[in-house]
Amino acid sequence: MRLGIFGGSFDPVHKGHLLLADCCCEQAKLDEVWFVPTAHQPLKPAGPQTSNPHRLAMLQHACAPRTMYKVNTIELDRGGLSYSAETLEAIHAEQPDAELFFLMGADSWADLPTWHRPDEICRLATPLVVHRAETTEPNFEALHPLVSAERLDQIRQHQIEMPPTPISSSQIRTLIADGGDWQNFVPAAVADYIDQHQLYATA
Repeated sequence: MRLGIFGGSFDPVHKGHLLLADCCCEQAKLDEVWFVPTAHQPLKPAGPQTSNPHRLAMLQHACAPRTMYKVNTIELDRGGLSYSAETLEAIHAEQPDAELFFLMGADSWADLPTWHRPDEICRLATPLVVHRAETTEPNFEALHPLVSAERLDQIRQHQIEMPPTPISSSQIRTLIADGGDWQNFVPAAVADYIDQHQLYATA
């Protein structure tokens, strides 16, 4: 099985997240994508704005129509800081026959050398670096000191192309707090959940 791992705060999950997963599935021929909501990201010490149960419920609503998309709570269950290397180790132990792919935007790729054990991330899974059409090309050489030239070439060959997606979770939270139009940026079931629970009503 070709298994994609997609971590993030998903606060809230939006259509850009799903489009990224769709592009990775199509271009990398993935069989499944596991969405892994983080407990606390090391590079975002303030943590998510809404609770773990709410973020999890929104993800489940977003993934429900797609049978190949699953929600995995390994990082929420573990608690504390969420390190991708530890998550990939645990998934590899659980799914030893799966070929793992790690979904990430080009901005996250640029930060990867500063992450916890980035060499292990690249050893356990093939990063699928997503290049959005409106952004500059990812700098693959930034990871040259951490992985072999052969591995880096494999990662480069797996680059994913994605249409422009001019939205982010933080922008959606701001729109909601300011009374702006935001509903079209998230799946309908997620919009209904946000309205029902009055999430992000204040920035």
